[in-house]
Amino acid sequence: MIQKLSPFRVSERRIAYVSTYPPRECGIANFTKDLVDSIDQLHKFKPSRVIAINEERAIYDYDKRVRFQIERDSLDDYVQAANYVNLSKVNLLNLQHEFGLFGGEWGKYVNSFLEELQKPVVTTLHTIVSNFGSTAQTSLKSTVCHSTTIVVMTRTAMQLLKDYGVQDEKITVIPHGCPDVPFVVSEGPKTSLGLKGRIVLSTFGLISRGKGIEYAIRALPSLTEKEPRILYLIIGETHPEVRKIKGERYRKKLMRLVEELKLGKHVRFHNRFLSKRQLTKYLQATDIYITPYIDRNQISSGTLAYALGAGKAIISTPYLHAEEALADGRGLLCKFRKPASIAECVSRLLEDPELKHHLEKKAHAYSRNFTWMKVAERYATLFTHLLKD
Repeated sequence: MIQKLSPFRVSERRIAYVSTYPPRECGIANFTKDLVDSIDQLHKFKPSRVIAINEERAIYDYDKRVRFQIERDSLDDYVQAANYVNLSKVNLLNLQHEFGLFGGEWGKYVNSFLEELQKPVVTTLHTIVSNFGSTAQTSLKSTVCHSTTIVVMTRTAMQLLKDYGVQDEKITVIPHGCPDVPFVVSEGPKTSLGLKGRIVLSTFGLISRGKGIEYAIRALPSLTEKEPRILYLIIGETHPEVRKIKGERYRKKLMRLVEELKLGKHVRFHNRFLSKRQLTKYLQATDIYITPYIDRNQISSGTLAYALGAGKAIISTPYLHAEEALADGRGLLCKFRKPASIAECVSRLLEDPELKHHLEKKAHAYSRNFTWMKVAERYATLFTHLLKD
């Protein structure tokens, strides 16, 4: 006879997460690690388990949380993973969903996993756009149908889901998390990084064409002519999936552009995957943070959340997450693919230190609502509510 746990003894329950996971270099992998670390620190559930999504033939030295692995393009692995969860003591599953993580057209293999699953599922959607084609909509609707609750990170994303017919009561908004770091002026951290005396602009994250970094580089000549202390840091290596297919083509293009514009003294590439501690230090040394992304439909950006958390003056193109996060005077929005617009925003901040300081303080204050522990508490509250039901 199976002994049922009391619905009020939530601390006896276990949550499992389906996602990419470090040491795989992936933004969602880092998101999941930060979330799971923070939830486990709350001690509200048994230690978390992870079902990791791997690329074809990839092998990773995972930590002990990872109990099962799915090869992205093996449909049988998804079914076997569902069987594993069904037979385990896992009580609730959190699926970190981005279409490209899973096999099949528009990631449809993950729906085979959900169809076999006999446990409640909270799905966190990292991608949703307003103009999905029929195949993408079918995949999305299947995921929604088999999920108890859908988590999105912005109210804009919530509205997009509602436009696809998802009911209000099935959607929960929980923002992207950020580290809980104190507000500091940039001069102190600059010294330890060898950046003393420079005006530091930066962009970080896994590098790919969608980041729009070339437009930020093209904005520099008119700026450095007036202010030769400017240094633009491009922090992060090429996205591993991009590197497999196209190598370092995009980074080399950026480097050639720097050379053509004679910006060698004003642009520096840090071609490596930084730890959270290192990244925080570079962010704290930054005077102006730039996200010149070219895709308006981007509904979540971990780099933007981290820059807000560090209390940076931010210039961004108006993709959906940035429009919402930088509203009410929390940052400046520039035009897509327009170097002159980026340059104009940078000039405004350099010429008006009071405005820059105002943006910094507003960004840092706003981010206090989504430090990782605050985000973990909101996920834990949601999980507890579903487990009691």
